Order: sequence, then structure tokens, then C-alpha cells
Amino acid sequence: MITLLITDQNLAPVGDPIDGWTSLDCTKRFNEPGSGSVTLPASPDVMAALQPGHRIVVMRDGQVWMAGPMEIPQEIEVGYSSGEGGGQAPPGEITISFTDDLGRIAGYITWPDPTEAWEDQPTATWRTITNETGETIIRTLVDENCGPNSLEERQIPNLVLGAVAGVGTTTLVNTRFEGLLEACRRVAIDGGGLGFRTVQVDRDIVFEVYEPRDLSATARFSFGLGNLRHLRAKISAPTVTHALVAGTEDEDTSSRTFVEVADPSAASTWYRVEKFVDGSAADDSEGELTQAGREELAGGASPVELATVTVDTPDLVAGRDFDLGDRVSVQLPNGTEVTDVVRSIHLQASPASGEYVTTLVGSAEATSDPQMVRVVQELTRRLGRITAR
Repeated sequence: MITLLITDQNLAPVGDPIDGWTSLDCTKRFNEPGSGSVTLPASPDVMAALQPGHRIVVMRDGQVWMAGPMEIPQEIEVGYSSGEGGGQAPPGEITISFTDDLGRIAGYITWPDPTEAWEDQPTATWRTITNETGETIIRTLVDENCGPNSLEERQIPNLVLGAVAGVGTTTLVNTRFEGLLEACRRVAIDGGGLGFRTVQVDRDIVFEVYEPRDLSATARFSFGLGNLRHLRAKISAPTVTHALVAGTEDEDTSSRTFVEVADPSAASTWYRVEKFVDGSAADDSEGELTQAGREELAGGASPVELATVTVDTPDLVAGRDFDLGDRVSVQLPNGTEVTDVVRSIHLQASPASGEYVTTLVGSAEATSDPQMVRVVQELTRRLGRITAR
């Protein structure tokens, strides 16, 4: 059963639950903001509640499925004609577009010194955190940029940090004017393959870092089991097996530190592929150059690019038996089973047809444009390095 609520920025309900909605479409994503839309008659009561800054809460079977701010509170269509732009008799139809609360965090960048006002930011300093677990670094970045310990004007209302989960491996971060979630994603990958999310609990938006589970032995998908609807798989050669990292030039000695980070197994299986990486540190004393090399190897690895669409069955339900970030197994047509990450969970519902939940399992490269994504990420980091010099 689906229930839709509207709240203000402080998570206080505004009016009664939305009644008369005709369709709902929302997608939760692993380590990325979710998105959704809901369509309903444009009644005066509903329109009065759909104000800038308000939020929408999607409840499924009494639990919060997705909650976050409205990005487009009102998109109205009304008219009598049957062509484009018409067909919706008065009072018409209204569509609400929204994201989850992770979308709020995505609107922030990392400041070199989060304790100082913007006009007092240092000109040649990076925000560096070393020798900490991935969980600790991610929590710190969020807390100091938009959480309870950030500057008052940057704080997201009601955002709190969840309990420490004690997960992740030791890593570091070196960031400056970078998208906050992009920095968190880099740390999550290098710090043990972690996940992070926001969960609404009463009047709090709780930010959590967690360790995805390996459920490949119990969460299995195949056409024979009736829970696999679409599959695309591709095996590709690596785009880099040897990351050749060069640190920034030392002004005193005009020298640079060079670090090689390699994947001998990939090079042996396929062939050697070198890539020059412009590092952001003068030396590798804190492991920054090594980390940059590991990031390049991770982005250029040669996994099976797996994209699937699965459906809920009584024995295997998304959100109950597996969730975002968990590793599940998928059987290929030749009988081979591969494991990969749950990237997104898509809920569609209408009063007439009921609920339909699909899950996308696969590598990040199979669900986005990796070349464009990597270009944007690299340009962002290079811009930060140029600014810091």
C-alpha cells in the first residue's frame, strides 16, 4: 500500500495525505540521489500545499520508501483539446517531480576550510584527511559541509549523522571545490566499497554509511526463476593496467615524485595499457599519489559490464531481502553465474494497476556514460589543482 505525504523543510506534515493520485514513479540509486514523480488532479487543496521548499514522503507498507525535496512542485496541464497540451479538463492534472534527501547533499561542494566563511577561504590549501576509515572520512565531509557541525548558513535542516557502523578500510581524501557527493563516492570506493544514504526517521534526516552485503548465494536472478526480465552483458579489455602517477613539481627543487600503480593480473590476462595521471601532491608521503593510481585502475578495470532488469517475486523482494549496494548473482544464458551490485530500485504504482518493482543490477559503466563521467570528474579535480597553485 502506497501513502504520499507532504512535509515542510522541518519534516512537519502539511495537510492530509495526498488523495486521488493516479501514478507514481520513483527510483532509488546506490550512492546517488534518487528521483521520482507523482501525478494527480490539480485540486486547490493540493496545490496550496505544493510550495517551494516542501518535501514529499513516499510510504510503502507503512515504511518510508523515499523522501526528499520537491524539485518541481507544480507542473500543470489543463485543457479540452485532444492534442498536445490539452485533454485534461479543469481543474487539470498536476505532476510533482522530486528527489531524495541525498539530493540536498549533492548541492554542496567541499570547502578547503569548512570552518571559515567563503570570503576567507585559503587560496592554496586542500581539505586533507588521512589515516582514517572510509566511513569516518565520509561522515566528516558531510558533517563539516552541510551537517550539524557546518557553518550555520550551510546546514541542512534536521540533517543528523546516524550511529557509527564501524565499517571501511583506512584511506584518505584530498579535495578542494569538488562536488561533495563525488568526493564521498571516491572515498567509498577506495575505503572498502562502502554505501551511504539518507533515511527519514521521525523528524530527522539521518545520514548513514554502511557496508553492502554479499548476498550472491541467496539473492539469485535468472530467467528460469522467473525474476529476470532483461539482461545485457559485455566483457571489455581494460583501459589502463599501469597508472603512471606524477606528483606536482616541487618549487624548491624543480623535481617531481613518480609512482607506478599496476594491475599485473589484468596486464597478463589482456595486455599492458599505460596511462599518465597528473597527481595533486608533491610527494607520496600520505599515499595520495598511490590513491590516485588506484582510482584510475578501478575506473579502467575490465569487469563484466552487466545490466539487468529484475522483478520482485514472493521469495525475493527488493528492500526486504536485498537493497542498494548489495551483491547479488545473475545467471547468464550459458549457465554461468556472475555477481554484481544492486545499482537502483524502481517503484511504479497506480491505484488501477497496483505496484511494480524492478531492480537494476550491474556495473556503474553499464548504467551511465563512463567516458563523459570520467572526463567531468577529471576536469573537476584538475580545476581544483590549478586553483590551489
